[in-house]
Amino acid sequence: MNHFFLTVTGALILGCSVTWAGSLEEGVIAHQRGEYATALSSFRPLADEGNAAAQFNLGQMYRLGQGVSRNLVEAARWYRLAAAQGDAQSQYNLGVMYYNAQGVPRNFVFSHMWLTLSATSGAENAARNRTMLSKQMTPEQITEALQLARTCKQRDFKDCD
Repeated sequence: MNHFFLTVTGALILGCSVTWAGSLEEGVIAHQRGEYATALSSFRPLADEGNAAAQFNLGQMYRLGQGVSRNLVEAARWYRLAAAQGDAQSQYNLGVMYYNAQGVPRNFVFSHMWLTLSATSGAENAARNRTMLSKQMTPEQITEALQLARTCKQRDFKDCD
């Protein structure tokens, strides 16, 4: 489940300002070259300013320990910030982290909720993984997760877990 690499979609780049896009692209290129300190210095200010793609990429770096000490709590924090902006990959990663108890407590209901949100936001693996997770849950847990997903979406992904 944990096979995500740093990527930036055209839609995310187009949604950023010119300054953001340039720095974001520079960060991605630096990361691909293994220049993690440069990538970090590109992503951090953008992430602090609220750029969802930079927040996702910082989450990846913390999850994988690239240029920073591996810190799953910090990874979850950055994913949550990007997820609150509707970032499907960050929502997916949070679902996986709740399933695996990585940086957050194991919680199948929250895992299912984030996977549901991710699936509706377009992440390809989310629906398949949610189906596998559902086999480990009670009907009541699934109902609760679906209700939480609806509420979360109504709140524009704010205060979801």
